[in-house]
Amino acid sequence: MKSFKSEEEARAAGVYISKVKSFVKREGRLTNGQARAIEQNWSNKGLSVEQGMLNFEEVFTRSAPTVLEIGFGMGKSLVEMAAAAPEHDFIGIEVHRPGVGACLADAEEASIENIRVFEHDAVEVLAQSIPDGSLHRLQLYFPDPWHKTRHHKRRIVQPDFVQSLRQKLAVGGTFHMATDWEPYAEHMMEVMTQAQGFENISPDGPNGYIPRPDYRPITKFEVRGQKLGHGVWDIIFKRIN
Repeated sequence: MKSFKSEEEARAAGVYISKVKSFVKREGRLTNGQARAIEQNWSNKGLSVEQGMLNFEEVFTRSAPTVLEIGFGMGKSLVEMAAAAPEHDFIGIEVHRPGVGACLADAEEASIENIRVFEHDAVEVLAQSIPDGSLHRLQLYFPDPWHKTRHHKRRIVQPDFVQSLRQKLAVGGTFHMATDWEPYAEHMMEVMTQAQGFENISPDGPNGYIPRPDYRPITKFEVRGQKLGHGVWDIIFKRIN
């Protein structure tokens, strides 16, 4: 913006000025099928922060325990979980548009009705759309571990973020994390053991991991990693107050 006195002046001249975001949005190529799935299903399965604070009973036209997943990728696991637990309602958040389209396409093909999706930043969705004390379970599977030390501050599991999640969980609700990067698992455990209002449900104590619960589908990525000797760490903490 060297030659412009303000962002408004640059915009008037047709020059785009990039802004810093709280996430890295990777657009990728939207296939025809994904685009069609969004067009056909967004009106009944898409959610927006512009709707304000949600009433889940109105969203799903029933009362049921609600599970929210942050960063569902291409959505296969989310759709599989929704199909396997029709007694629960599922909300997914993803900024990658092809992933949103793929998720909606799979949900449509499987005739899944207990699923809704946001294409938006999770921090803003939690603050503007999810009522306090409303979630049965919050899921964060295989988030970017930001391997380099100078990038660790970008990891989503941080004390302030965890407390914002705590407010959204019902007392007794759980925060389930999974990662295939051991140093990030250790980071998650350190943050969670110090977090006010949470308790580790592992039978191995306050620093214990747990076996993969049946409700979390194992992905092809995991299977491939296990064959190569890679580990996966599941961590579940319960809101106690």
